Amino acid sequence: MNMLEKPWTDGVGKLIVRATIAGLMLFHGIHKIQTGVEWMIPMLQAKGAPEIMRYGVFVGEIVAPVFILIGFWTRIAAFVLFGNLVVAIWLAHDPSLFVQIDPKSGGWALELQGWYIFTALAIIFMGPGRYSIDGCFWRSHSAIEPRAVDEPPRAR
Repeated sequence: MNMLEKPWTDGVGKLIVRATIAGLMLFHGIHKIQTGVEWMIPMLQAKGAPEIMRYGVFVGEIVAPVFILIGFWTRIAAFVLFGNLVVAIWLAHDPSLFVQIDPKSGGWALELQGWYIFTALAIIFMGPGRYSIDGCFWRSHSAIEPRAVDEPPRAR
């Protein structure tokens, strides 16, 4: 068997994806802790949204990334992050940007936001992997393998 075909590589790959999105998003959250979120009030008012929503950014950019990083309630945390990003795009970006090309790079004008959204979506679907609290990497592999519906539970 090739080294890259071993089951542990799937878990390592998922860990890298989780650490990357969580680590990069935490920079945004830490910045908001340092500078505050009062600057969001005019944007929320312009969209007719309640001002209290500005505090949700701390859940979406601090709590959710930490949970994703450690692999705890990973799919729920990724969904929260996904929702945070949808709201951020709704508040801060012109809807026409979805089709615009950046004249300096030739790339999609929202490619960074797109990367965050689609990576969060991928984590929702693929789960945390073996090296996470949700994956319980400290237990035997058979303890986390899925079983058929009619199969009796395995002894641990």
